[in-house]
Amino acid sequence: MHNRNDAETGNGVSPKRIDAHRWWRDAVIYQVYVRSFLDSTGDGIGDLAGVQAGLPYLKKLGIDGIWLSPFYPSPQHDHGYDVADYCDVDPTFGDLAEFDRLAASARRLGIKVLLDIVPNHCSSEHPWFRDALADSPGSPARARFHFAEGRGTDGSLPPNNWHAMFGGPAWTRVTETDGTPGQWYLHMFTPEQPDWNWHHSEVVNHFDQTLRFWLDRGVDGFRIDVAAGLFKHPDLPDSPDPEADARTRDSVNPLAWNQPEVHDVWRNWRAVCEEYTARDGHERLLVGEVSVPTAREHAKYVRSDELHQAFFFDLLSAPWDSDAFRKVISEAMQDIADTGSTVTWVLNNHDQVRTVTRYGEPAPEGSGLGAARARAAALLLLALPGAAYIYQGEELGLPEVVDLPDSVLTDPIFHRTGSRDRIRDGCRVPLPWSGQASPFGFTSGVESAKPWLPQPEWFAEHATDRALADTQSFWHLYRDGLQLRSSLPQLGEGTLRWLDSPPGVLAFERGDGLVCAVNFGTAPASAPASGAPLLSSGPCPAGILPGSTAAWWISGDTNL
Repeated sequence: MHNRNDAETGNGVSPKRIDAHRWWRDAVIYQVYVRSFLDSTGDGIGDLAGVQAGLPYLKKLGIDGIWLSPFYPSPQHDHGYDVADYCDVDPTFGDLAEFDRLAASARRLGIKVLLDIVPNHCSSEHPWFRDALADSPGSPARARFHFAEGRGTDGSLPPNNWHAMFGGPAWTRVTETDGTPGQWYLHMFTPEQPDWNWHHSEVVNHFDQTLRFWLDRGVDGFRIDVAAGLFKHPDLPDSPDPEADARTRDSVNPLAWNQPEVHDVWRNWRAVCEEYTARDGHERLLVGEVSVPTAREHAKYVRSDELHQAFFFDLLSAPWDSDAFRKVISEAMQDIADTGSTVTWVLNNHDQVRTVTRYGEPAPEGSGLGAARARAAALLLLALPGAAYIYQGEELGLPEVVDLPDSVLTDPIFHRTGSRDRIRDGCRVPLPWSGQASPFGFTSGVESAKPWLPQPEWFAEHATDRALADTQSFWHLYRDGLQLRSSLPQLGEGTLRWLDSPPGVLAFERGDGLVCAVNFGTAPASAPASGAPLLSSGPCPAGILPGSTAAWWISGDTNL
């Protein structure tokens, strides 16, 4: 399915020197969804010891670091994105000693460790929110959150018309300690995730202490959940389109997201990271989940004194079309790279339909089109200037599990709305590691529980042991691409130059003579460079670029 011409790698190419102080600028980070990675205890849920056991696999794959999904104490209403304690480990996943062992093992292997931090909201079980519920209106405890009186003569209507992203009103009314209906509190996701009031100094200090707690334990940085959130319009006015967030499953409400005050928070967090960098010269990374309307708005978050990087989701959301991909790549390079940051490319994560399935629609099932396109997109991702994030299972070519029964679904979107539209369980099914039947090596032991989400029989085709044995697998394509990326001076940080290409083909040059081209169509096209490619996502004869295929060449002569 893919070709690599190893003879080409010796053609004057030497391993590139990496500036350890700026490691993040072109790092490839692997997202570990902890509960679905590997279970070490037999309870059917992945854990930190499982992640530690999987580190040699990830080292062999060739990634630079891992991003761990939340493992903090939580009632798990949104699988850890409802945090009850930001400075501990939920017993489901281990304990602080287990985390320390994981971090030490990663350090020995040269793998960076990023934690997922959730500053927009917490769990309704967080001690401060429990204090707020037990206290009275106007109290200091309630000031840490967004409590407000209801509208109407008896306060029975929410303070405004906003809807939560996961469905339903963004406000929930509390029962006061005397048993009477009382104030309302704001939650932009679920009632179990009350939003913090970032105008409160105690909230600011709480997260400063949280950052330092984990930095002192040796973490290399943080992925920041909902980084365009935190602040709301001070008047909490009605929205002209109150259901926009729920309709799009995105942060669209301009009154609830992307407020100017949030940039001061990231300046403060950057200063904390720089304080630690000044001690040992090792840069700690802040990478934000930033969903804003334009690349220009996105660029504001990665100014030199704010976040180091922010995920550029436009590539993920772009349709499979050469013009669409060229447009979003060009905008990112123009607006984001101009800030001095590097673009942080991503094709998938724990909230999105898996790439193989997304790119395969609306082709008939079994056509292989989605897999071919996902392979091509992987080579494109690894050839672009900047950093790249890979969601676990993408290196196995896992499709979305679209037929999970309602009875096993855990996504709060489904339970809030009753709709399966845009639910996320299908991309979170535990990974298959080995064997021909569930649990596919994900969990072990005679008395082990079933995986927390059921794995389909066809997961056997994508199991890690099979992928490692098949040199034409997705895994080997990713591994080969990552090896070349780490050794070729043309790849990683830098710029690109667009090449002329026929309709449906995207072609660009990196550095001195490395050419990447993707044929978004189904018919073969002329290759942009002579000779056999250095690496291709599928069979690629010299001079030809087949449909739904990407390839890299090192050549001084281009044909387009």
